[in-house]
Amino acid sequence: MDVKMPKLYIVIPCYNEQEVLPITAPMFREELRILTDAGKIDPDSRVLFVNDGSKDSTWEIIQDLNRQDAHFQGLCLSRNRGHQNALLAGLLESRDQCDITISIDCDGQDDIHAMEQMVDEYLSGAEIVYGVRSSRETDTFFKRFTAQSFYKLMNRMGTETVYNHADYRLVSARVLKEFANFKEVNIFLRGMFPLVGFKSTSVYYERHERLAGKSHYPLRKMLALAFDGITSLSVEPIRIITGIGIAISVISFLLIIYALVAWIAGRAVAGWASTLIAVALIGGIQLISLGVIGEYVGKIFLETKQRPRYIISERTEEMKEDAE
Repeated sequence: MDVKMPKLYIVIPCYNEQEVLPITAPMFREELRILTDAGKIDPDSRVLFVNDGSKDSTWEIIQDLNRQDAHFQGLCLSRNRGHQNALLAGLLESRDQCDITISIDCDGQDDIHAMEQMVDEYLSGAEIVYGVRSSRETDTFFKRFTAQSFYKLMNRMGTETVYNHADYRLVSARVLKEFANFKEVNIFLRGMFPLVGFKSTSVYYERHERLAGKSHYPLRKMLALAFDGITSLSVEPIRIITGIGIAISVISFLLIIYALVAWIAGRAVAGWASTLIAVALIGGIQLISLGVIGEYVGKIFLETKQRPRYIISERTEEMKEDAE
């Protein structure tokens, strides 16, 4: 009896990648061939690029690839929506056309050949396979320190993430159909997939230097991503603020008692410097607390609007037919 091989879609978000795309696209196509020849995936598997409102010729390159080889497919978002929304668009749009997806960035840093082990793990029963960096020896000290601090902070704040895992992962269509029930606008995919459940495992690989072009994730964006992840999936910051507020209230109450005792004993409470420091400290904590609370209120505001997370303006031919 013939065993049906799973149909794979490799989902790749792209933003201003005209320099690296001509280099990595043939690498993704070759990986499809390797997996197909090994009898691990269906020959009709595809590479799906998602153009995230690029300002360069990224979409034109994707269209050319599609005209040359139908294994390359593409979606073009109506505007730049950010890496997470672009990736989500590719995953949700392909979930009814395939059995498994593997998401990966197009810069060539993640080891493409790790897909072979990911597919093996899926064939062994795993529904989600996380691609995890085996080490960070190629990173600078600053990059390594900030990245490790990022994952530790996320876990400390109650956000369930896989250490040293970004968005390189295999996800089955079964998981994606359940994941589609998550309707929030503020998304942090690497913290959301563990919430879905199902059997999961990890594959370890070494990450390389970017093959061409510039990174689209400087420190500023990494910090913004971390903050979005924490505030989208955890209320721990508000609990910390509550704890700080209680601690300051207790200290203030003790200081009031001390001041009253000193006044009754006839000792003046002197020292404008200590008063100024106390006022400045409490004022700063209040402003920070208001900022954090305001971030949550802002996210609630965006969620209540229920705006679409992405809008697709163009598709390559096969994706048009699937949409119809």
